[in-house]
Amino acid sequence: MRASLSQYSITGLYQGGVGLRNYARLAAQEALPTVVGNTAVWVAVVVGVTLAISLGLAQFLDLEFPGRRLVRWALIVPWAASLVMTSKLFVWIYDYYFGILNHALVATGVLPAPVDWLGDDRIVMGAMIAVGVFVSLPFTTYVLLAGLQTIPGEVYEAARVDGASAWRTYRSVTLPLLRPALLVATVLNMIYVFNSFPIVWTLNDRNPGFGHDTTITYMYKIAFKSSLRDVGLAAALGVMNVAAILLAVLVYLRAVRWREQGA
Repeated sequence: MRASLSQYSITGLYQGGVGLRNYARLAAQEALPTVVGNTAVWVAVVVGVTLAISLGLAQFLDLEFPGRRLVRWALIVPWAASLVMTSKLFVWIYDYYFGILNHALVATGVLPAPVDWLGDDRIVMGAMIAVGVFVSLPFTTYVLLAGLQTIPGEVYEAARVDGASAWRTYRSVTLPLLRPALLVATVLNMIYVFNSFPIVWTLNDRNPGFGHDTTITYMYKIAFKSSLRDVGLAAALGVMNVAAILLAVLVYLRAVRWREQGA
């Protein structure tokens, strides 16, 4: 019995040492700084642009106009469709030879020649970000629309009586009362975009190396697709991914709480 316990203890120590070595090996990977930078840009830009556009869309969809219900239904389609299917559709749209985007831009004189949207290192990230924003817009817009519809009309009436301009009303009434919905939309989008494997993988799978990968696709590649084929290294990166997104969410929540206390 004592021998068995000692054996388990030695095995546990050995496995723990191997696990720690995986983190050291991960830190030594040449591609890691590039991948981390790509991930930071991917999450920050997609979430930021999505929130900015969704604020305007939510305000628009909150107005009364003919066909509003149809527009709301149409907006939900990109969110309801499969991410892989949507991403593959954009692969065809971005295609250098047959894509409708190049055809339209060249035909209208915006571009003198077709552009390799998913092959040119200078614009691959921008092309992926555009798809990320497109896919994230419906959910974010509906969250903010739900928040707008909880704001009492009497508050706006009081602002009009006090002579507040439209911008003053939006800044001092709408945005503060919309803060809970903005908080939910931002946190969920950060998690969703950070973990968005299908978009990045589908749009970037033909490019060699790790120059346009995020940590999620990088983790998959080093485990199954690259010459490394190292599951231990991928597991270490998986733990770091969870820690990174939790840290980012906690920092954001702390900053928002600090602003509320300051107000």
